[in-house]
Amino acid sequence: MIKTFNHKALSELWSDGRARRIDQRLHGRILRLLDRLDQATRPQEMDFAGAQFHALRGFTPARYTVHVNGPWCTTFEFVDGHAYGVDLEQYH
Repeated sequence: MIKTFNHKALSELWSDGRARRIDQRLHGRILRLLDRLDQATRPQEMDFAGAQFHALRGFTPARYTVHVNGPWCTTFEFVDGHAYGVDLEQYH
């Protein structure tokens, strides 16, 4: 279950189904990823075809990333079966 968000617009998208500060073309994919993350009980459940799931280096507790589109990724921590600090980040 998703417990906290670091990204205010991502939290808005999750709760309202829309967010003006996130490109509308990404809404569907992000919502599907968040739905899957909300159902996950361990981070490895986010490792599916096309997700490019992996742990990020240098973070304690471990932080994970899942590809959204282009340079956009969702990142999160997983503690006791829950996702914390869910963020939308642009790499590169």
